[in-house]
Amino acid sequence: MKDPLSNIENFVPPASIPLLSKYLVHWEVNLVVTRERVTKHGDFRALPKGGHQITVNEMPNPYRFLITTVHEIAHLLTYKNFGSDIKPHGKEWKNTFRKIMLPFLSPEIFPQELLKILQLHFRNPKASSDTDTKLALVLYKFDPENKKNYIFELEEGSVFEIHNGRRFIRGKKRIKRYECREKHGKRLYLFSPHAQVIKIE
Repeated sequence: MKDPLSNIENFVPPASIPLLSKYLVHWEVNLVVTRERVTKHGDFRALPKGGHQITVNEMPNPYRFLITTVHEIAHLLTYKNFGSDIKPHGKEWKNTFRKIMLPFLSPEIFPQELLKILQLHFRNPKASSDTDTKLALVLYKFDPENKKNYIFELEEGSVFEIHNGRRFIRGKKRIKRYECREKHGKRLYLFSPHAQVIKIE
């Protein structure tokens, strides 16, 4: 039998491997590591002919990779236990995610700085770690260094570039997100305050 961790053991914290391996074997998780996708870190799909597939982006941050993997396993278990007629990130998923993630929340696996934030996050886990500002900012500290800025760090009127080369002008904050206008257009877009972008001017 193929080692269930053979394609991901280099992406997760070493101390998480024994428990994660048990999860993958016990729930027969079909997990594929894929190239980085800008719009999501991972996903779960029930296949038309039965079975399922979980994909997780290849990423250099082992803590983000582990959280994403367990997040998607929670989708699998929620689907198995409750079917598809529920909200994707409703109470069933939240309870499942919290239950299977809690055994990983130890100082042997996560640095103390991150562990404190995770313990708060999992009181009521959000649909994405990126929508929890405090968690997102701490997780970014364990990403490789880059020359990007967070949206909230930019002054109003600053021009910035996103991953596909499109440029925007940072506008005012609207409740939780920033209203930004495309530089060569009139259309407005809302950006998360901790979205990472490249400042141009």
